[in-house]
Amino acid sequence: MTSITFVGIGAIGLPLATQLVRAGHSVAGVDPMPAAHARAAAVGVPVVPAITDAERTEMVIAMVATPDQLDTLVTQAGDSVHGQTWVIMSTVGPESVAAQAARLTAAGARVADAPVTGGVARAKTGELVIFLSGEQATVEEVTPVLESFGTVRVVGSRVGDGQSVKVVNQHLCSVHIVAAAEALSLAASLGLDQAEVLDLIGGGAAGSWMLADRGPRMLDDDAQVTSTINIFVKDSGLVASAAAASGADVPLLAVAQARYAEAAASGLGQSDDSQVIATYRG
Repeated sequence: MTSITFVGIGAIGLPLATQLVRAGHSVAGVDPMPAAHARAAAVGVPVVPAITDAERTEMVIAMVATPDQLDTLVTQAGDSVHGQTWVIMSTVGPESVAAQAARLTAAGARVADAPVTGGVARAKTGELVIFLSGEQATVEEVTPVLESFGTVRVVGSRVGDGQSVKVVNQHLCSVHIVAAAEALSLAASLGLDQAEVLDLIGGGAAGSWMLADRGPRMLDDDAQVTSTINIFVKDSGLVASAAAASGADVPLLAVAQARYAEAAASGLGQSDDSQVIATYRG
């Protein structure tokens, strides 16, 4: 059993904290949102509003939303991180995770970089894929804990390697969602029933995980929110920044990024990311 502080009891954070409890770990949460406290209490996870209010644990898992939130978290934690192991599971990009890992290491913590892919549905079933990187000893320490969430893939020895793999992952996710929206919009323009088209093409060469997962929600004006437009505004921006820093040419990403920005500007920022299809409705 490991004592763990889990920061960020959101759509993915809550099922992950639940998986840790089921695996027998001692888990406490940190989240500033009162609604998160009630949700976590229902699965046996006590929650405090800030990390400065949390009791000291062996490990801290961070699942915050943005680089700025991670920066604030590390600042608030200060020197209390000495001797702890920090696992950064947020999608924040290689530059951010390297900068915060340097601060944590200087204060005496060990750091693992471990972003995930698979979405809320697979977080609930323990079927995520975790892109883990860091020093070997730290990787070996955190792997048994992270296996509660799914399959751990060790992708490198540097903190930042995991984020780099996640950047590539989010490039494809960003483009695939917009491509699915554009294809379904084309189907409507051709006078076809979009639901029938989904059924016809989903199992063929044109099928994709994103088409199967997001496609039905694109046809639902009241789609359940599992990942927001704003998340993909952020993530496509991280991809664009990483591409610019490395000199990579990503024209398809630029098209997708513009669609998420357009959807957010029209007031859909907190809607499910599938609703990027609204940008094709004029």
